[in-house]
Amino acid sequence: MAGQPKKRTPHAAQGERRSHLRLVAANLSQCPQCKAPKPAHQACPQCGMFRGRQAIRIKTKTRT
Repeated sequence: MAGQPKKRTPHAAQGERRSHLRLVAANLSQCPQCKAPKPAHQACPQCGMFRGRQAIRIKTKTRT
């Protein structure tokens, strides 16, 4: 048989115990080439540059 809780835990006490499980907004840095906000240590989603070189090829929309 498993142990049973003796008292009901209040919601506030649960929140205090789980305070480290909160969501945190991502830190964005500025791209040195295009000045757009980008995630740190990743290629820029706007221009595709990473550490001074073209890391990914960005497709441009063509007008018809």
